[in-house]
Amino acid sequence: MKNIVNIRFMVFMLLWICAADVYSDASHLRSCRSIYNKLSDLPVQQPPSRVLLVPLLSREPHSTESPRWSEQPARMLEAFYRKHFNADVQQLRDIWNWTDYYREIERIQRQFPPFDRVIFISHGGFDGPVLENAVFWQDFKVKGGKGSLLQYSESQPGLKHLLSITYDTEKNRTFTDYMSARWKELAHLKSTDIWDRLKGVEKQLQPLDYACFQNYCSADRLATSPEDQRGYRLELCERICREPLFEQKTSVDISPERFFHFTKSLSSLASSDGLIFFGACNPGSAAPVKVTEKDETELLINSNLAGGPHKTYVHLVSTVTGRVTAGPIGDSSAEDIVNRVIMFESGRPQYNLCIVEPAAR
Repeated sequence: MKNIVNIRFMVFMLLWICAADVYSDASHLRSCRSIYNKLSDLPVQQPPSRVLLVPLLSREPHSTESPRWSEQPARMLEAFYRKHFNADVQQLRDIWNWTDYYREIERIQRQFPPFDRVIFISHGGFDGPVLENAVFWQDFKVKGGKGSLLQYSESQPGLKHLLSITYDTEKNRTFTDYMSARWKELAHLKSTDIWDRLKGVEKQLQPLDYACFQNYCSADRLATSPEDQRGYRLELCERICREPLFEQKTSVDISPERFFHFTKSLSSLASSDGLIFFGACNPGSAAPVKVTEKDETELLINSNLAGGPHKTYVHLVSTVTGRVTAGPIGDSSAEDIVNRVIMFESGRPQYNLCIVEPAAR
């Protein structure tokens, strides 16, 4: 009951604010369609009778934010859709990575027909929603005196993180045995933590090159460094001044197969006259066209996927799925996500959403 009262008050305040001063902020005119981005202009099912909410969970390091923060706006939207439209609302539970998502999608597709609204609530960016960068494929080989471990992981659908570790199996038998026995454990670690773990093993096995150490970390050398940096410098010398036992490389690349796997799931979830909504920062914002570093964001929308580059992520998804797709322009909070969905469903003009209708339906 409390949620319903809060929703009713929120709707009243939003409508009052829009009616009182709807054109006051020039930045509101940044919508990627016209300033008349409202429900009656769009070929979507109205009123919505079936809604799917997809709160994506995340453990942010060094943050006091609850990893389940997205569930609160999902509860508010569930109350809104049930109260105002008597809609059948379903929600995906415990989605920590994309493997969890695909598993739940298979289950819900068996149980329910397509939805009029599919609403994601998550962290995100110019290339869509973000989850834990979890490994979805691993390969370990020992051949011809060379050991190799290759991992593929994914935090955003279609952006494939590659990690490779190679080593000489004859260089240090203990390290070789360690890799053969423990390589599966590395799938649960971040690339930086893998590096730290293997460097720790290397430190135990490889003798220190004292000439190297004296050259960079002798007492005289340390005396010339600021006191607060000496510990870091010593640790660096401990790592550098040993013959390396392995080589680790990381990169990020586009995976069309993984991206289209994701958009296929969206097409199956949203009915042909349904709406896909990405409640995260920037999916509706135009991103820089030029990518200066290979591992930066904006790789998907600046790629040639589906005839790209595309103006925004929602343009890209709408093109591929053939569904009306929407996402906030710029930064957005959990409250913003709720507010903008309510304004959209209340038939108010949209100024902080990019709403894209497929060119050919």
